Amino acid sequence: MASLNLKLGVKSDPIEYRYSYPWLFDLLAELDVRDLQLGTFFELYQLPDEFFVQLREQAEQRGIAIRSTFTAHRELGGFFRDEPGFVDVARKNFERYIEVGAILGADSVGSNPGAVMRDQMHLKPQGVRCYLDHMKELMHFAHEKGVKWLTIEPMSCLAEPPTLPEEIRDFAVELMDYHQANPYSTTNVGHCVDIAHGYADEDGKVVYDNIELLESTWPYLYELHLKNTDAMFNSTFGFSEAERAKGIVDAGAIRDLLLANGDAMPVDTLYCYLEIGGPKLGRDYSDHQLADQLRASLTYLREVFLSAKASV
Repeated sequence: MASLNLKLGVKSDPIEYRYSYPWLFDLLAELDVRDLQLGTFFELYQLPDEFFVQLREQAEQRGIAIRSTFTAHRELGGFFRDEPGFVDVARKNFERYIEVGAILGADSVGSNPGAVMRDQMHLKPQGVRCYLDHMKELMHFAHEKGVKWLTIEPMSCLAEPPTLPEEIRDFAVELMDYHQANPYSTTNVGHCVDIAHGYADEDGKVVYDNIELLESTWPYLYELHLKNTDAMFNSTFGFSEAERAKGIVDAGAIRDLLLANGDAMPVDTLYCYLEIGGPKLGRDYSDHQLADQLRASLTYLREVFLSAKASV
């Protein structure tokens, strides 16, 4: 039987164009939250190495580890596009993204695969094949750069695979099998699962809820996004008292489910990152609310999500 260790961290998305990274690092240190997932931003792919060296130093000076990176804007989805140039740009940016992760000392670099255009759903098989073929090559590139894992986020609609349990399985199995066949020249692959993702069809019928999709990922689960949502997986938010009253995500029940299935996972420490957008961006009456929002959610998650660490 396995003992799963749960770690609480934060994804940096809500400070984008709002607060500096040192501001966030200081807040996390105050709350004794020591693990960060760096969310991408538009300039990331062109900034020089020096920026990321400095960012890592700023984090480490405050006892914060940039343990993971993950996209924030679906910007590496060009593998699903048929127009000239999109695949090449996605590949170029993905390689730079991996280099950035290595400079930061991150163990994993992750993204959602991309989206098929709604009016071109017939191109989905082609896009999936393009993505998986490039991922296999990127697994070699990541290994060369010293990044240990590439992660994939299952999504919530048929235009953004993987969403269905069979897609979640097929993506992971193909890439994990490739790693097992090339263990000394590729990095590993796993899923970064969002506990607020489920699948509702075009009529609004919930086909797979967020728990059912989570349960389909046990053999491939590397890291977790923590957020709250409504019954249709339409809006997402945090874990303040008011948000918990309107949300469907029971953090304590999620914790118990993870601990009960730890022996099926490929890791013995699961890093779980609070992923919220924060208040309305660019308003004097709202930007200042971010610190309180993060404090409320992180305080609750520390008390409830991390309250039991049992061997199962």
